[in-house]
Parts: sequence; structure tokens; C-alpha cells
Amino acid sequence: MSEERIGQQRLMTFLSDFGDRDIYVGVMKGVIAQINPRLRVIDLTHQIPPQDIAAARFCLMNAYPYFPVETVHLAVVDPGVGSKRRAIAVEFAQGFLVGPDNGIFSGVLSQSPAIAAVELTNLNYWRTPQPSKTFHGRDIFAPVAASLASGVSLKQLGQEIDPASLVKLDIGDCKQISNGVVGCIQYIDHFGNLVSNIPASYVQGKTWSVQAAGLSIPSCKIYSDVNVGEILALVGSHGWVEIAINSGNAYSQLHLDWQAPLQVVLM
Repeated sequence: MSEERIGQQRLMTFLSDFGDRDIYVGVMKGVIAQINPRLRVIDLTHQIPPQDIAAARFCLMNAYPYFPVETVHLAVVDPGVGSKRRAIAVEFAQGFLVGPDNGIFSGVLSQSPAIAAVELTNLNYWRTPQPSKTFHGRDIFAPVAASLASGVSLKQLGQEIDPASLVKLDIGDCKQISNGVVGCIQYIDHFGNLVSNIPASYVQGKTWSVQAAGLSIPSCKIYSDVNVGEILALVGSHGWVEIAINSGNAYSQLHLDWQAPLQVVLM
């Protein structure tokens, strides 16, 4: 990108399922540096399980509030690469999102709705007009995100689309019932903690427990409120009710997977 096309410098984040064994992350950062070597790129994670859009959705949703307004969030977990799924950029109150239209951004947008969205149809901002069928991250998303972070306007990147048409990943809503809240598992973290879709607001100031996998699990404030190896429920740092095992792995022991049901019982 020429000096005259480099405007304001926005911070960028980068999330993917590429891991650190292959060159994919480094190559995309090289493409970003070719556009604007002065851009700062913060890696959120590249350890999303392969093709796990739900995990990417959760991680991005819980990360974006910690970044400055106008940050450009580049996210590539793209099992539909090369298909008819749209490549998009979205503006919302906190910044911008760039990646595939496959529901990866639906968590963020459920908290901070889209202001505007475009399909990335302007080939002038692609790395090549003939992108790889299997690596849109390198040939479309990285150069577009770098251009956006360098001051190019959203509308220059492609055809405007209705934000209401963006794909939403349906994980289900938590629902209040007479004696508590019914929800499901929305994420499993590195420690095997089972993170629900029930926000802390439902249990704050209350006595409660969780029913899941045929168990009644007591609520605690911290992991060490129970003995090593014992199961507990608590509100994690992300602000969601979770099931954990002190110094253990709740996922391995309970075998609860994504969207497995659970219930918070208020006492």
C-alpha cells in the first residue's frame, strides 16, 4: 500500500484455527506487513479446534471488549472456504470484523449489533484477483483487514449488504423457569471447564447449584472452595456460569459436549 493510502492506524487482532505447526499464521502476517508494515497485530489465539466455528464465536465474543474502539478483528475459521459462503467486513460500535460469513461473528453482534456490512467484492483490496480456493485468509481476509486498519473505508471494500442477512450460529438461548434457568454448554476451554450460556446476572446474590449429567453440582466462588478432584460450579472470569473440577478436567470426566443441556437451580 502506498504512503498516500495509509491513513489512521487501527489496532488489529487475529484469531484462527491454524495452530502453530504450519506457516499459515506467519504467511498472513506477511501479507498484512506488505500492505502496511506499521500495523500492530495482536494474536488472540490460533488454537481454535479445527473448523470449530462455535469455539471461535465464543472466544471472539469474550475478547473484543478489552480492545480499543475501532480495532479491526480478523477471524478465520472457515470450513466453507471456496464455497458460496460470503467473505464479509462488518462495522459495529467497538470496531470492525473481517472474515467468513458463517456465524463466527454472531456472538459479538448479539452484544453489539452491526452498524453496516459489506461483501468483499472489490478485488483491488485482495492480494490477487484469483485467490486460492483453500486459503482466503491469505488472499482476501488478511489484505482487506490490513487495508481497513490502515484507514480504507468499509464501503470501499465491496458491496453493501443487509446486516440482518448475516449468518447466525444458533446455540440456543437460556430460559428462565420457575426455579431457575435452563441453558447449555457453549464452550469448552483448555482446562476442560464447561462454560454455559447462562450469564452471571442470573445467579448474582443468590444461592444456586447446577444440574447436569445426572449430578447436582454446588456453586462456589473459587476453584479451591472444593477439594482437589471435586466438581463445582462457579462464574468464570468471562462472566458465564461454568462447571469445573478443582485441578481436573470436567470435560473428560463428565463427557458433556457443546450444546449439552444444564440447569441452574435457585434455592
